[in-house]
Amino acid sequence: MLIRSKRGWELPESAVTPEPLYLSRRGLIGGAAGLAAISATVPAAPALAQAAPATDPTADLYPARRNASYTVERPLTAEDVAANYNNFYEFGTSKRVARAAQALPIRPWSVVIDGLVEKPQTIDIDSLIRRMPLEERVYRFRCVEAWAMTVPWTGFPIKALMDMVQPLGSAKFVRMETFGAQPWAPGMRSPWYSWPYVEGLTIDEAAHDLSILVTGIYGKPAPRQHGAPLRLIVPWKYGFKAVKSIVRISFTSERPVSFWERLQGGEYGFWANVNPAVAHPRWSQATEELIGGGGRVPTQIYNGYGEYVAPLYKDRQNERLWA
Repeated sequence: MLIRSKRGWELPESAVTPEPLYLSRRGLIGGAAGLAAISATVPAAPALAQAAPATDPTADLYPARRNASYTVERPLTAEDVAANYNNFYEFGTSKRVARAAQALPIRPWSVVIDGLVEKPQTIDIDSLIRRMPLEERVYRFRCVEAWAMTVPWTGFPIKALMDMVQPLGSAKFVRMETFGAQPWAPGMRSPWYSWPYVEGLTIDEAAHDLSILVTGIYGKPAPRQHGAPLRLIVPWKYGFKAVKSIVRISFTSERPVSFWERLQGGEYGFWANVNPAVAHPRWSQATEELIGGGGRVPTQIYNGYGEYVAPLYKDRQNERLWA
């Protein structure tokens, strides 16, 4: 018989905002005083597709079962707000990239899984999604720009993918990258960025229960602006770690140099763990703006997940663990 200890993030299902209520919310974000990096308002939602097309080959898998072990104490961000306030630098530097991102072709799509693994492979995204244990989890999402959302992601633990390819003992890091330069991605014409977008985790971070690869959101396949068809979510880290539209996952013995670290390592490091006490060089991280209404609230260490992830860093206190 399996005896499972209750974890601190577990709350009763009744603590999560009911779906009809969060789908009806239409609040707009208020000004983020003192933070020039944050827009004063969220634009009214344009007529955009809120999910991948109905012909998505995996659409029958949604909504996935919600795992009540992963929920939070604050209301979910309204779907239309989350769909229209996005960072996706391949399509532009503003938050209003949702329309441009519709040019992203998400089928056919394959993912290369290689490096220090026993079973390297290239797998079609639909085959991968159907092979993995999909479930919905409600997570906090915290951007380094000091805004935040609460989102119901659908995806699977990175650990499940690791079990599939069986990393070697010499694999210490997981490197993930998105697509290379494409004519339909106007942001990639910017000469000062080093494409493709690359991010990485330690093997222990990737294997943690909270680390997931996302394929859907709000009970549907993920819209393009959210990083379809496959993106990373590690909820205790700043959002720039959450690489979108992944095409390659490599297991390596060397620590990857991430996209923002390569561009401006003094502001955006490899670890990027959320810490209210460590300011960004250009703004405070002590509070965050809840997008879509809710005002400013205190930032939590490790974005509220410190009890579960702080042990990952007990021997790394001499490193710059915060962005």
